[in-house]
Amino acid sequence: MQGRKRVLIVVALIAIALTAGCASVAYNHKNNSDALWRIVSQKCVPNQQQNNDPTPCRLVDLHNSYVVLKDRVGPLQFLLMPVEKITGIESPKVLNPSTPNFFAEAWRSRHYMEEKRGQPVDDSAVALAINSLRGRTQNQLHIHISCLRPDIRQRLDSLNASLSSKWQSEQLGSHEYQVRTLTSDELIKTSPFIRVANELPGARDEMYKYGIAMASLQDGRRVLMVIKRNLLLLNRGSAEELQDHSCSILKS
Repeated sequence: MQGRKRVLIVVALIAIALTAGCASVAYNHKNNSDALWRIVSQKCVPNQQQNNDPTPCRLVDLHNSYVVLKDRVGPLQFLLMPVEKITGIESPKVLNPSTPNFFAEAWRSRHYMEEKRGQPVDDSAVALAINSLRGRTQNQLHIHISCLRPDIRQRLDSLNASLSSKWQSEQLGSHEYQVRTLTSDELIKTSPFIRVANELPGARDEMYKYGIAMASLQDGRRVLMVIKRNLLLLNRGSAEELQDHSCSILKS
């Protein structure tokens, strides 16, 4: 009984510490949480409209309602963001079928990594990611287009034959993910946001807790990797943890 009590106390202390840490992060970024939105709304879009120049973005696609911006972190990381104000994965707008399929557009935009590098970047090295509400610092939806961690690449390669269109739990790095495969056509047809909300029990009402990552498999399929926030396990729902912005996978 005493042992169980000690475990509960330790868990409670960890939860308090994690909550305090999250509060500190939120406080520190409070005044800067709209930095990306200001770049989109005050610089990229007006410059495109007035001068036909997307700078400082790499692309402003007004027809499909998104921009692509080179992130300041990492040599090849880009961000895809809507041109309208959509705070993040928790926004009801991402579940509206009329909203552009930002994940499909982000995957198509991976060629900017090659352009920046000046050399080909194989699909096996690429990953997309979006973080949960508490796993991010910016309040403008942004999908990270960057490199996959080498150890996650190896893990996916080892799982390749066992992965299917049915969701299954898999350990990726230090956290458990819900994983399923997609064909290219399935990615284009249905936004991963809508797929997660429709297919994972309870997700629709708690989208703010989820992070989503996507990569390719050896046979050309795509793989969705979905993490749900669990503060007791020190998990903030940051799917970006599967990426390596230094792109060490390209150096081996």
